[in-house]
Amino acid sequence: MTMDVRAVLEFATVTRGLSLFLQAVLNAAIPDHEADAFRPPRTEEPLYLDSAVEWLLGGLSHWDAEHFLFIAERGYLYEHNFAFFPLYPVVLRGLAETLLWPLSCWLSVRGRLLVAVALGNSALFLLSVVALHALSRIVLQDRRLALLSSLLYCITPANVFMTAGYSESLFAALTFGGLFLLEKGFTFRACLALSIATAARSNGLVNIGFLLYLPSLHAISQIRVYRTTTKGHIKVFHYIWAIIRLLLTSLLGTAIIALPFCAFQYYGYRTFCTPSVSLERIHPALLSLAERKGYRVPDENGPPPLWCMRPLPLLYSHIQDVYWDVGFLRYFELKQIPNFILALPMATLGIMAAYAYFQANSELCLRLGLWE
Repeated sequence: MTMDVRAVLEFATVTRGLSLFLQAVLNAAIPDHEADAFRPPRTEEPLYLDSAVEWLLGGLSHWDAEHFLFIAERGYLYEHNFAFFPLYPVVLRGLAETLLWPLSCWLSVRGRLLVAVALGNSALFLLSVVALHALSRIVLQDRRLALLSSLLYCITPANVFMTAGYSESLFAALTFGGLFLLEKGFTFRACLALSIATAARSNGLVNIGFLLYLPSLHAISQIRVYRTTTKGHIKVFHYIWAIIRLLLTSLLGTAIIALPFCAFQYYGYRTFCTPSVSLERIHPALLSLAERKGYRVPDENGPPPLWCMRPLPLLYSHIQDVYWDVGFLRYFELKQIPNFILALPMATLGIMAAYAYFQANSELCLRLGLWE
């Protein structure tokens, strides 16, 4: 382990401990905001240490983090649960049933899941820091910048999401690791890592862009070399082979990365469009919550939802449209002005950084960095 990696790990460990300490203190000192968020009822009896763990780590389960805990404990029951992809709940449940199983006499499943959030996210964050540092060393080709970027990542304003029960730390570790493998030329292994990242978050599909870019860069570089080193029919053969290899790599890699997303959408379709569950098998408290809040649950005796009749029945798109009101320009409303003001400092810094880079490397940007 190099000195830089050790320094990054030590700093990341300190920031994780500080984040957990602050969330415990602030969770105890500041009353929760009574938002209309997902609050499923508890259906199991609390054990000896549950109240203490809830007091210490309850802040890790606020807002959408409650969905991950519910899925890890109960599985996918409500329609809008399918907005949250399955890898992170599987990791939490795996930790709760293996590493934390000796605590089952003192902690319920939920209590062990909260501990799994604290331990799992801290470990995953450390992995993501190491992966980011390794990636930065390759891309930036500057030891000091790689170290600085990794340290700044540890104090990102999004720190709360890296610590709480969200899938950000898991997704970051897999994405940085996959991009590192892609930069090193291990394309298939990179696609596997990025595919697993898609099983953690839907925006893992964006990583397909990196897969398309780097092989394109490599193919163009090869073609430019062939243009000056080969002649005649051999040159044409090399051109065709470079293009065919690029197309095969892009198609196969895209299929691998997108596979978890497609499989999960198929699972959602089977759950609600061809259900095999009756309402009698659902806990009465959870069914009562669904009736009060208007949550849809699978029912083999009920009619299928309307989105099942669409030409492309994607449950994720339906959730974004109906539950989150996501659509073109829908967010631009007067009531969202406070959120725009809140985001303005970071947006301004990002725009200034992009503009400064373009000013310094305008020709490279106009060529998208694909050729000299």
